[in-house]
Amino acid sequence: NMKKNLTFNNWSLIFNDAFFVHFVIQLSTAVDNEQPTQCQRICYFIRHWIQEFWGMFRLHHSLSDKLDEFRDLIREQGQEHLCSLLETKWINERDWSWKASQKIKANYSKKRKVSLLFDHLEPSELADHLTYLEFKSFCRISFLDFQNYMQSCCMKDIPVLERSIALCNGMSQWVQLMVLSRPTAQLRAEVFTKFLHVAQSLHQMHNYNTLMAVVGGLCHSSISRLKDTTSHVPSEVTKVLNEMTDLLSSCRNYDNYRHAYSRCSGFKIPILGVHLKDLITVNEAMSDYVEDNKVNVHKLQVLYNHINELIQLQQIPPRLDANKDLVHLLTLSLDLYYSEDEIYELSYAREPKNCKAPPSTPSKPPVCVDWASGVAPKPDPRTISKHVQRMVDSVFKNYDHDENGFISHDDFEKIAASFPFSFCVMDKEKEGMVSREEITAYFMRASVICSKLGLGFVHNFQEATYMKPTFCDNCSGFVSKNLTKSTFLLLYFEEKKTYLFFFP
Repeated sequence: NMKKNLTFNNWSLIFNDAFFVHFVIQLSTAVDNEQPTQCQRICYFIRHWIQEFWGMFRLHHSLSDKLDEFRDLIREQGQEHLCSLLETKWINERDWSWKASQKIKANYSKKRKVSLLFDHLEPSELADHLTYLEFKSFCRISFLDFQNYMQSCCMKDIPVLERSIALCNGMSQWVQLMVLSRPTAQLRAEVFTKFLHVAQSLHQMHNYNTLMAVVGGLCHSSISRLKDTTSHVPSEVTKVLNEMTDLLSSCRNYDNYRHAYSRCSGFKIPILGVHLKDLITVNEAMSDYVEDNKVNVHKLQVLYNHINELIQLQQIPPRLDANKDLVHLLTLSLDLYYSEDEIYELSYAREPKNCKAPPSTPSKPPVCVDWASGVAPKPDPRTISKHVQRMVDSVFKNYDHDENGFISHDDFEKIAASFPFSFCVMDKEKEGMVSREEITAYFMRASVICSKLGLGFVHNFQEATYMKPTFCDNCSGFVSKNLTKSTFLLLYFEEKKTYLFFFP
């Protein structure tokens, strides 16, 4: 069985439309020579191909078309009874991620209580839950997804891989925004230090992909330019960060990372970008055929070994206890997306440029996480609504102790502080209390704008002149004097405890 699977996996790297031509010739020869057993063998072989690599027929419609033509040929040859072996209707009903979801679903804990407040979460707890999300996303990537990326060098038609990269980039942005969401340099330094401890936990767990995201966020120039903030960061924290950046450095083709990765056993999540780059390098460096137009079997073996190593890692789930309420909160936080310009706007608002110092050009961080630039979460309104509803359900399960549909305003403010934004003033139906409906509306409004579903989804802009400061009728956000139809700026006021954020 092992030898058979190895052969099929190797051949799956070169199966294409032309492969059917070989079977057509074989079938015609078998019919002409009156060899029904040979016809049956050919059809059983193709059935095994369909069952083992059904994803190829979903991704490549041309294969399905060729298979239809092959079935027509079988009927013409009087072998219609063999057509049932080549049925593919079930393929569209196959769930890509069922196995991945089942692997870690049992790790949800119903008894263990975990705080939903960012400030109360231990770095190890945060690392556990980020690893849960990362592993679940990693497990959804199939052998064929890796193969398609290797051949196309892009993620255009590989949504599972695109979502995995978007999650990594989203984590990096979330780290930056959580640091920048704090109003004082001391508070920003505390968040910075906390994420460094999260990175240490991720390193101990051998979750290198999320480690790259977190360290990349901390090293981003929107954070590193904050001199007041870094002056409050302890020297030992800075030393650990330097060690992490050395580990993840791209120098000598990620040599330090590769050595550390090779020494790990058991559970580990690789830096996906590094290993995808390796696949492309091997595919381009080695020819498909050798002398006498023979298939380069050595190349197939090398490619198979690279991909199979990644697939085997999906069979080793992490030993952690994920709390689904915290997972819901993190999922909603990571749905958000901001451009580089928006993050720099917030960075400069926190610590403006020194007029005496020469303007600095934004530089690449020593750890470059955004290897698939521009890949960002693309949640639709239905997905946003689902994530918001799950998060709100989790909040009320943990904080609505009287089960009357309200939580205290203090609890709400603490929960809202776990997100890198504060969006609008709440209309309190009950003084000192906030209702489920109000919280749902709050996060829906914020998520819609932050996720780039369009300001028109909430706002209808009209030009107007005001003689005094005013607020938006839709969301109660402060209307800046710099407001344009494509810009929405909420300002931070220390005395009113309202957070600054910039939305395009």
